[in-house]
Amino acid sequence: MFSRFSALIATLAVAASLVAAPAFAQSDAASAPAAAEQTAAPAVADAAPADAPKAREASDNPYGLKAMLEHGDMVSKTVLALMVIMSAGSWFIMFTKLWDQHKLGNEAKNVRVSFFKKATLAEGVKSLPEGSAFRYIAQTAVEAGEHHEGALTENIDRNTWVTMNVDRAVSDVNAKMGSGLGFLATVGSTSPFIGLFGTVWGILQALTAIGVAGQASIDKVAGPVGEALIMTAIGLAVAVPAVLGYNWLLNRNKAVMGQVRAFAGDLHGVLMGSRQIKR
Repeated sequence: MFSRFSALIATLAVAASLVAAPAFAQSDAASAPAAAEQTAAPAVADAAPADAPKAREASDNPYGLKAMLEHGDMVSKTVLALMVIMSAGSWFIMFTKLWDQHKLGNEAKNVRVSFFKKATLAEGVKSLPEGSAFRYIAQTAVEAGEHHEGALTENIDRNTWVTMNVDRAVSDVNAKMGSGLGFLATVGSTSPFIGLFGTVWGILQALTAIGVAGQASIDKVAGPVGEALIMTAIGLAVAVPAVLGYNWLLNRNKAVMGQVRAFAGDLHGVLMGSRQIKR
């Protein structure tokens, strides 16, 4: 019986050892990578300072705008400078024209309130600020109404003569307000093609580099292609504001000039009415 009991204990011990073996194997396998990581950690920490300059060098983009300015040829730099000048001119014109339109709109509001309430046209003209478009139109109309003499002008009736001079003055104001809009239209229509020229030139440089090297390596292609894409982006960045600014300023100019023409029409009516009263 003792032998049977001993055999049962031995059998249980063998079964327990067979069950526990995979668990010990897994724990050993899990502990081995941890130990390896702990062993490799100092080596990685020691190697980090040595790799830091390489990481900083990789962070600098060798194919960006800075690299193009440093390593680009004369053609690419000329195209870039031309687009910068066109962009600066466009923004300058947009800001100046916007200010002129705002100023003329405020003058139109003040003229509608105060000018036609004066006792005489002379007082009304003096009340207008020096150099304003409305004073220029008023002075032109008054002078045309008071000086209708001469062998040639006598062939034109006074009403037509005053109308012609007022229309001419309004046209002068319109031409002054519209100056610079043609530049915006030119920039908006030509800058994409200038950027496209830079793109074509960059691709040509890439193909030339491939032909010289004899193989299409990324180092020979990435720089010129990146330069080409930058030229395309800059061309679009110059064209879009110019086109939007041209359309916006043109619509605002029409609204402001409508107020100017309304003032000119009222002034023409006042001149003709004062002539009839004198008669």
